[in-house]
Amino acid sequence: MSSEEESEYQTPPTCDLLSLLLKNRHPTGAVNEVWPNLFVGDAATAQDKSLLVNLEITHVVNAADGQQRIDTGPRFYKDTNISYYGIEAPDCKHFDLSPFFAETADFIHEALSNKGKVLVHCARGISRSATLVLAFLMINEGLNLVQAAEVVRRSRNILPNVGFLEQLRHLDSTLAWQKKKDIIF
Repeated sequence: MSSEEESEYQTPPTCDLLSLLLKNRHPTGAVNEVWPNLFVGDAATAQDKSLLVNLEITHVVNAADGQQRIDTGPRFYKDTNISYYGIEAPDCKHFDLSPFFAETADFIHEALSNKGKVLVHCARGISRSATLVLAFLMINEGLNLVQAAEVVRRSRNILPNVGFLEQLRHLDSTLAWQKKKDIIF
């Protein structure tokens, strides 16, 4: 994106984001590499330790942690070399996932910086995990929300719930404001 296009970029409304996420969908598997060494997957993938070893996964982010959800946790992976980060998040439009954006992005960034491979998952790998991956791409890779969504969609169908999309829109607006401030100062 040129600097002129970037300065004209505005966070799209939720309805436009939904249209983007729903167009030209194609079948995707249980786990997909959506960015170099960054995978989005479902619960079955996260619970299949032999698959994780084959994929050379070194870090797992569970966006559906907890006994009432996908109760893996660090003890589940104790016989592997996998580092674990869990978030107890329901896939509910009223749940505020945004307080976890920066910390999760830092966890992913640290893993990738050290040549790790990261699986981010929730129950189906569509909403919570996708939201956290989009936030990472925006925070650490400098992509805007549309660019991040397009990158992930090349490999995986995703559909964050409307509440999460609103939180991503807010993050997008905040990051765009930060970039403009950085350019001015």
